[in-house]
Amino acid sequence: MPSLFCERAIENASRYGNALLKFVSPNDVGDTGGHQCGFYLPKTAYQMFTPYPPVKGSNSKHWVKIAWQDDRITSSVVTWYGTKTRSEYRLTRFGRDFPFLNSDTIGDLLVLIPKNEEEFFAYVLDLDEDVEEIQSALGVEAFESWGIYRDGAPQIETSDECIERHFRKIAQSLTSFPSGQHFSESARRALDLCIRNFSSLVADDVLVASMEAEYKLFRIVERQICQAEITRLKKDVDDFLRTASSIMNRRKARAGRSLENHVEFILSRENIPFEMRPEIDGNPDIVIPSRAAYYDNSYPVEKLFIVGVKTTCKDRWRQVLNEGKRVAEKYIVTTQKGVSNNQLTEMKNARLTLVVPRQLHKDYPRNPNISVLDLEQFIASIRCRLLDQ
Repeated sequence: MPSLFCERAIENASRYGNALLKFVSPNDVGDTGGHQCGFYLPKTAYQMFTPYPPVKGSNSKHWVKIAWQDDRITSSVVTWYGTKTRSEYRLTRFGRDFPFLNSDTIGDLLVLIPKNEEEFFAYVLDLDEDVEEIQSALGVEAFESWGIYRDGAPQIETSDECIERHFRKIAQSLTSFPSGQHFSESARRALDLCIRNFSSLVADDVLVASMEAEYKLFRIVERQICQAEITRLKKDVDDFLRTASSIMNRRKARAGRSLENHVEFILSRENIPFEMRPEIDGNPDIVIPSRAAYYDNSYPVEKLFIVGVKTTCKDRWRQVLNEGKRVAEKYIVTTQKGVSNNQLTEMKNARLTLVVPRQLHKDYPRNPNISVLDLEQFIASIRCRLLDQ
């Protein structure tokens, strides 16, 4: 069940028709040695939080009152920094003992909802279920960048003309939702047709591009198939809630399975032996090289890998520790947008390593004692250990 804070955030976003979704980054909390602490805000959506456009060579300030989830109200300021080498908006000034902007909140989801030009609601959600719930409810995925919910509708990026053409063609042929595997394969096929040398890209680039493309394809199909059901006159409140629940559950299920599908494709492409969702203790997402090897007591344990696949893992990573108990060292492939240094330390102590697309490494604290692998590094490590005699 989503938390009360999440439900309030969804309610306010729906009521006022606008919201910005952003994962808190090390840059926001000052862990990267930047200019100052403060939530970075996107220039592309500046009209949602300030009347002052991003003019190069000048600075501007816009004062706002923000009601936070813990009932505190801050007199904050949206500042445009356009002089010298800077070119960014920052939301700052929260008062002493502000709990939502520190190293422990890295990877949490900031939801900023403008009530009017000078008043905002704000929520910082730290539970994986809440993150999934609000993104599904608003139809927004904040993947690698901001998620923008504007005028009561998610803002979908303009696709490359070639990819858009293929996606429209796919959607026109559908009268019901295909399987998640079909979505994943269709997205990669369009990328392969429209992006030169897509098949030769490194694993990290393939995963990020495939995830983003599949989401765009899903939204096109969803609008086409669900439009009639959405506009149908509902019998009663329960009928309306069933329709909404069905749409949200489909969105959440697709997101998690999408990552699994593309990881499966990449491992196959790299000729890594594996089994998805093997029937072994704890039911892990992936075992490398196989279930048979796991149950073969003569097979070297150092050549076994137990891998979780989680879109978010701030509070779910501990689940993986109970999967495939023969193997003490675990891995999670994730698109989680950063975690705190304390959580990284907990994971290391539990012998769990994160595998994160390299494009997202900028959102993780810099800790020389803790390794966060990218997909290429992870695959190279697997290959090396499997071949080691």
